[in-house]
Order: sequence, then C-alpha cells, then structure tokens
Amino acid sequence: MARAAPPRPGNVTALAGLIAARIAAAGPISLADYMAECLLHPEHGYYATRDPLGAGGDFTTAPEISQMFGELLGLWLVKSWQDQGSPAPFVLAEPGPGRGTLMADTLRAARLVPGFGAAARLHLVEASPALRAVQADRLAGHAPRWHTGIESLPDAPLFLIANEFFDALPIRQFVRRGGGWAERMVGLEDGRLAFGLARPVPIVALNHRLADTSDADVVEICPAAGPAIAEIARRIATCGGAALIIDYGAGPSLGDTFQALRAHRPEHPLASPGAADLTAHVDFVALAHAARSVPGVQVCGPLAQGALLERLGIGARAAALARRLTGPALESHLAAYRRLTHREEMGTLFRALALVPAGAPLPPGFA
Repeated sequence: MARAAPPRPGNVTALAGLIAARIAAAGPISLADYMAECLLHPEHGYYATRDPLGAGGDFTTAPEISQMFGELLGLWLVKSWQDQGSPAPFVLAEPGPGRGTLMADTLRAARLVPGFGAAARLHLVEASPALRAVQADRLAGHAPRWHTGIESLPDAPLFLIANEFFDALPIRQFVRRGGGWAERMVGLEDGRLAFGLARPVPIVALNHRLADTSDADVVEICPAAGPAIAEIARRIATCGGAALIIDYGAGPSLGDTFQALRAHRPEHPLASPGAADLTAHVDFVALAHAARSVPGVQVCGPLAQGALLERLGIGARAAALARRLTGPALESHLAAYRRLTHREEMGTLFRALALVPAGAPLPPGFA
C-alpha cells in the first residue's frame, strides 16, 4: 500500500483506536469499510451516538431549512397516489428520515386530501437508536414502524421519499493507473490512520470508465446504492407506487467527493472517526441505470431540485407565506426559499429522480 500523509489533527476518538487495531491485525481497509465503521458502529458510530441535524449538530438538510420543502413533496406523493387509483392501504416509507421533519411536513400537507392519511401505513428505515427516539416523538400520532433495511418493508403499494439517504451509503474509490485501477484504502502510518493506494489491477466493473477517464482520475462506486434502488424499483413494479429520491451529486462519478462535516465545517475524513458526518456525491447516472434494470419501472429524471420545486409551486407557496411575515422572519423565509432553489446554492447541486410503474402517469414535476 502506498503511503499518504496523516491528517492533522489526528485520530483522537475511541473509534479511531478500534479501527487502527483492526488494520494492524488484518491490514488496510476500503473506504466503504471505514465509512461503515464510522457511521454505524453500534457503540461509537456517528449515527448511534447523536442527533446530527440542525444548528447544534453537524449539518442541515432541506426539510430543516423550510417547511415548504416537505409540504410540496407531500403533495407530490398525494398526487402520485391519486394517479394510481388511491390504493388502500399502502406503505408510506422514508429511508433515512432524520428527525422526522420531512415526514411530519408531508403528512400535514396530505391532510388536505381525504383518504390519504387513513390509507397510509408509515414505515421508516432507520438504523440510529438516537434518531428513532426523535422520530417516535415527532410522529407519535402516525404509529410509525421501523426497519433496518428497505428489504423488510411490507409487500404493498409503496409510496417512498428519500432525501439525503444515498449520499451516506459507504463508497469505494479507485484511482486510474493506465488500464488498471488502484483502490484507495485506509491504513496506518506511524500508528495513525492514513490514506494510501492498493496495487493497480484491472476491474471488469470499471471497464466502461476507461473510455471517459484519464490516468490519475478518481472514480467512486457505491456498492449498496444499486441494490437499494433496485429493491425500491422491484416493489413499485410488483405492487405499484412511486418513489422520489433527492440527493446531491450528478454523474457519472469523476473526482474525489468523499468529505467529512463537523459542526457545519469541513474537516479531514480521517481526523475524528465517529464524531463527524461522512458523505459522498451520489452518482445519479449509476442510480438510474440500476433502477432501469428492473422490468416494469419507469425512471424519470434526474432533474435539478430547484427546477422540481418551482414546477411544484414553491414560488407561489413562498409568496403566500411571505405575506404573513415582516422583518427578520421575512428575511429568513426568503433566504430559505433562495437556498432551496437558487442555482448557486442547493438548486442545481441537488437532483431528483422519480420511479413509477411502467405505463403510469408521469409524476408531478417530471412531465
């Protein structure tokens, strides 16, 4: 394994010691293994030990920025449900629901449409005990049920929304070396965690990337993303439903997008394992390809988040809310609207992908 300079400040958490001991005993690990340990370790993992959202956390997501986001996505789900004959009962699902803010806003908006709430059976895919407790409190009136994976959701019409779920799935990184690929690994240097490269080898799954990359280019793959979206697609093809996936990224993958956030500031991904959020950009080209591999599913997009929200009516909703506000509250509201939609903020960095059964009406915003 090639050597790399250790990060500074360096590996000071309890989890860092556990990972270092694992590497010392068995050798370097992939970024995917490192991310899984940092995010999901049952005792020291990031999501096992904290509520990471909001001003007191490490990052802020769109539902926490403005209620408009969840309201419009809730109405998107309602219209998709109506377009498919208003099946009852149906599974209303969200993987990675954070504090439950998006689902709470979704259900509040859906109350405007008779029958939706009564037919919905709420299911949340969440691994974090800390976040499950927050979700249970916020969504107490809707009898949520929890799952550790999408595959355990009930077989029924599925109406699913996933916001910033795929960006947290563990990735692997490969650096092109001629006709082969050197995987970026996490190893040890002077007893501290450090990046390095494995020996280059040909990788059949990346043969198609030899045509659009050059030597030293970095390509990322997410081993869990394809199976996850394929499972969602399979359920929609079999039982009906719709899925809306919103995340940041584009595709095809090119470049190093692996990053850590702590207290809303970037830091080196190896600096404090288990104490910082780790993410990477979502390859929407690969995601759409995996969904299209499932017969009976229509894949729509990806579409820029700002464009989708404008098509769903966020401008009119923002204007209506603004009429009730003055002073700092109005300024905050307008800033939130801009942050969600403007091309220099989240408007183009974030993309939306939708799935519906083949032959079903195109979902709102994608026509």
